[in-house]
Amino acid sequence: MIKVEELVKDYHTERGVRRILDRVSFEFGPGDTVAVLGQNGAGKSTLMKLVGGLEMPTSGKILNTMSTSWPLALGGGFQGSLTGNDNIRFIARIYGKSPDEVREYVAEFSELGAYLAMPVKTYSSGMRARLMFGLSLAIDFDCYLIDEVIMVGDHRFREKCNERLFSKLSARAFLIASHDPNFLAEHCTKAVVLYKGRARVFTDVQVAVEVYHSLVV
Repeated sequence: MIKVEELVKDYHTERGVRRILDRVSFEFGPGDTVAVLGQNGAGKSTLMKLVGGLEMPTSGKILNTMSTSWPLALGGGFQGSLTGNDNIRFIARIYGKSPDEVREYVAEFSELGAYLAMPVKTYSSGMRARLMFGLSLAIDFDCYLIDEVIMVGDHRFREKCNERLFSKLSARAFLIASHDPNFLAEHCTKAVVLYKGRARVFTDVQVAVEVYHSLVV
């Protein structure tokens, strides 16, 4: 279970303190697929980073009893001067996995081929996303944090991502930030709508999408 309790996140700017999240609370567990909806700047990516442990909250807490992936749109987890293969070996060792087995899985999933022998700094953003996505699936987490990266690549590759995640890993937990209401309505079981720092939780995703659209008009 992941339980977010009274979560507050402030950033200090030249104009003073800006509160991105203001006492946000919700919870989810295995088998739950949670949509996170909100305008640009509403705090979706910030929430992902907090749940993933990449940033600390200003106040409140996150109780997490599941192994949780990094946000899958994050490209900053790689060492750019190292090759894709070198990054794979490094991350596999951190998580106690076989580097050879992880490399084999990532190569098959990402379809990067010879690019895995090249420095990651030469990759496009889409190639980085494929590498990060493949690594997260190879590590096999209890909970996946997905921030728009599901849309990377062509239609065939997106279908491949959907099949791996929502068919083979349907018992896992997912927290998904996206602007695609059709995608969220198809895959999600509940939703969190962020607006002006506050959060509203819905068990009906279609209602959440309608509320989201009423806020962005």
